[in-house]
Amino acid sequence: MGAGTEISLYLIRNVGALLLLMVVLRAVLHVSRVNFYNPLSQLVVRLTNPLLTPLRPLLPARGRIDWAAVVLAVAVQTLILVAIASVAGDRWALPDPITLLLWGVIGVLGLLINLYFFMLIAMIVVSWVAPGSRHPAVELIWQVSEPVMGPFRALLPNLGGIDFSPILVFISINVAQIGLRHLALAVGLPPGLVFGL
Repeated sequence: MGAGTEISLYLIRNVGALLLLMVVLRAVLHVSRVNFYNPLSQLVVRLTNPLLTPLRPLLPARGRIDWAAVVLAVAVQTLILVAIASVAGDRWALPDPITLLLWGVIGVLGLLINLYFFMLIAMIVVSWVAPGSRHPAVELIWQVSEPVMGPFRALLPNLGGIDFSPILVFISINVAQIGLRHLALAVGLPPGLVFGL
C-alpha cells in the first residue's frame, strides 16, 4: 500500500468517525432529552443541523427517536465503507446494497455501544473526582448516561449509598459487544473496518 492510499484511508476513517460520532451523539441527545441549552449540546446541534435540516421534512422525530439522525448515521457509516472500498481498491470488494446497509447499521450500533461504555467510565470517574460538579460536560455525561443507568438502578436494592448498577451496565455492554461482533462476522463484515468493533 502506497503512502497516498494509507493517508487517504486514515483521513476517511478518522474524519468519517468524527462526523459519525457527532450524528450519533445528536441522536443520543434527543433520546436522553438532555438540556439543549448546555453549550456542548448546542455545539453538537450546530455541527449537525446543516446535514439534518434537509431530512427533517421526510423523517421527523417521533417520541424519543430522531429518525433523521438515525438514518443519517447509517448513511454516513455506509458512505465511509464505500469510500474505504474505493480507496483500498482490490483489497476487498463491496457487497450487495442490502449487506452494505446492514454493515452500516452494525457500525452505528458498535459506535453507540462504545459511546455509552466511555460515557459510563467518565461518569464513574467524575463521581469520584468531582462529585456535584456543575460543569457542562459533567452535566451532559450525567444526562446521557442516566436513561441507561436508571433501569439497572431499579433492579438493585438500596445498598447504603453504594451504586452497583454500573457493574450490571458494563456486563450488558460487554454482552452486546460480543453479540454484535459475532453478527458482524456472520454477515461478512471485515474485522476492524468499522469504528467500535
